[in-house]
Amino acid sequence: MTNIESRLDKIEEKITNDDFLKNKGLGNEVGYYIFDYAPRNELIVRGHIAYLKKKINQSSSGLKIVEFDLYKMVIDVLKDKGYLEKCFDFEKTKGFDFTSEAIIKMLRLSSKSNLLVNHIVENTPSNSVVFITGVGKCFPLVRSHNVLNNLHQVLDRVPVVMFFPGIYSGQDLQLFGTIKDDNYYRAFKLI
Repeated sequence: MTNIESRLDKIEEKITNDDFLKNKGLGNEVGYYIFDYAPRNELIVRGHIAYLKKKINQSSSGLKIVEFDLYKMVIDVLKDKGYLEKCFDFEKTKGFDFTSEAIIKMLRLSSKSNLLVNHIVENTPSNSVVFITGVGKCFPLVRSHNVLNNLHQVLDRVPVVMFFPGIYSGQDLQLFGTIKDDNYYRAFKLI
C-alpha cells in the first residue's frame, strides 16, 4: 500500500468520529481541515472522494458529504450568467490576464458577496461534512486562501475539508508544492 492510499484509508474513520463532527478542533477552533497530497495523486484522491461520498451518503448514519468542486462551480456560474462563451472570446481578443480579472470581478471573490462562498454556505445542510475540491483545476482564478479566509468567517456549523494538491505545513500552503501563499491559515491537517 502506498503512502497516499494509507492516508486516504484513514479519512473515513476521522470524519465519522464524534469529536470531528462536533466541529471543534484544538482550543475550540472551528473545524477546518486540509488534506494535502502530491499533485501526481490527483486521480487517486478524486476516486477515493467519490468512494467516500457514495459509501457515507448511502449509509443509515444520516451524515452527508457535500462536495464543492471549485472549478465546476466557476464554470456553472459562467454558464448560468451567459458569460462562458464571452470569456473564450475575451481570452482570444484581450488575453488571459484581462479575462481572469473579469471573471474574478464577476465572481466577487474579494468581497463579502463572494458567489462561491455564498453558494457553499447556502447549499450546506446540517449534519454534513463539506469537501472542497478542484483547487488545482481553478488556479489562478480562484485561490484557496481566498476561499478559506472568506468561508471561515461565515461557515462554522459543519466541518470543512479542503483537498489540496500541494503542501500544507500547518501554517501556509504551497500549491503544486511550488507556488507559496504568504497567508497564515487556522486549519488542521486532516491526516
